[in-house]
Amino acid sequence: MKSHFTFTRKQRNGIFLLILIIVSLQALYFFVSFSKDVDTVDKDGLNKFLFEIDSLRLVEIENRKPKVYPFNPNYITDYKGYTLGMSNEEIDRLLQFRAQDKWVNSAKEFQQVTKVSDSLLATMSPYFKFPEWITNPKIKKDYINSNATHQPKNFDQKQDLNTATATQLQRINGIGEAYSKRIIKYREKYGGFIADVQLQEVYGLSPEVIERLLEQFTVKTPKQVEKIDLNQATIEQLVTVQYIDYEVAHHIIEQRTLREGYKSLDELLKVKSFPTNKFEIIKLYLKLNQ
Repeated sequence: MKSHFTFTRKQRNGIFLLILIIVSLQALYFFVSFSKDVDTVDKDGLNKFLFEIDSLRLVEIENRKPKVYPFNPNYITDYKGYTLGMSNEEIDRLLQFRAQDKWVNSAKEFQQVTKVSDSLLATMSPYFKFPEWITNPKIKKDYINSNATHQPKNFDQKQDLNTATATQLQRINGIGEAYSKRIIKYREKYGGFIADVQLQEVYGLSPEVIERLLEQFTVKTPKQVEKIDLNQATIEQLVTVQYIDYEVAHHIIEQRTLREGYKSLDELLKVKSFPTNKFEIIKLYLKLNQ
């Protein structure tokens, strides 16, 4: 046992040095803080960031919800009605009503037909989209005036189609801004109308509208054209006529040779490949010298 407690001088110095080191480390640990500095948190900035994250999350949730676009309630299908919250009975009432070729023209009438609740109607009706002629009916004064006061006029009373303005043309029932511009554009393209029949060339004009137009307008100063003698014309001359190409011109001359000359312009209708539906226009550029 004695050997365990008997130390040499060197051993005592080592023990003393060890105790000194231990005490120094304990003092260092006690007096010196080894923890890192903690950054202060900007609570306002953090709250703003969290609020932005929540807002984006709500937006994403809203975007994932099924969207309802404006629709005409007359065309609700079984699936559409189901997604809107309608019962099968309510959908069937609407379909039976439409099967009679009847139309729902207001939210109130929709409720009367389907018997949906007020709360469901309040949810659906903001998306109802009826035709504009139902929701915003307009009566054109010009149309009323044209039907009520405009009676067919004689030649002297009519306005010249070659000088009429777009505003004047729009007084005719069936001619709006677009059609009046087309008429004037056609007139300018060919340097003026030769005859009333050329109105048939204006795209979109129906025979009824043309008839109403000619009750108030006519060509009084026709464009002057040098008509081509059908019995003397060459192929090069014939192809200058609207709607006559080289093939038709060749057949015209071929028939002229066989007939020893045309006796009437109507004989062109028997020419092979002749555009018979444009005959009245083609006649404006031809003549017959007997």
